[in-house]
Amino acid sequence: MQLWVGLGNLGAQYALHRHNVGFMAADIIAEVHDFAPWSKKFRSLVAEGRIGRHRILLLKPQTFMNDSGDAVQQAMHFYKLDMDDLTVFHDELDLAPFKVKVKKGGGTAGHNGLRSIDAALGPDFRRLRIGIGHPGPGRKDLVTPHVLGNYAKSEMEPLSDVLAAIAAEAEWLADGDDARFMSEVALRLQQDDG
Repeated sequence: MQLWVGLGNLGAQYALHRHNVGFMAADIIAEVHDFAPWSKKFRSLVAEGRIGRHRILLLKPQTFMNDSGDAVQQAMHFYKLDMDDLTVFHDELDLAPFKVKVKKGGGTAGHNGLRSIDAALGPDFRRLRIGIGHPGPGRKDLVTPHVLGNYAKSEMEPLSDVLAAIAAEAEWLADGDDARFMSEVALRLQQDDG
């Protein structure tokens, strides 16, 4: 089994925040791949299903971002998973909007959800980074309103395109072929632009 964690903050007021794109990715993967309904477990919402030949447990911590690590750690221990089984979906300031990159390990870049998981389990987990762009160099004052701001109306179409591409190509991710996953997602997004 693999554990795929979408990061976000619970509550309707946060639903369209850039910081909640991890939740959005988990939701569309569950929908596209016909996962079981969401239920409550591990201080989270969880949905189980299959992608290709892999069993996947999707997890959306309901702890607020800065305590995500506790929820993730509970699920990891319960299923006796190791770090290679964990993938975390999150927003990434240092990536252009709607770009998708997968990497293993690394820093937390000030992301409270990543920081919490890192503190609970260490840094060696796979991250699926969904770009939200940076509000501008030297504009630290704009970072929080940007991250915790809603996607603009003009961003809704590219947002739904990138989420659909992630869900459509998720089998590559489940297979552990990160390079092929990124390439297929990029290709799909180019076709959407054309």
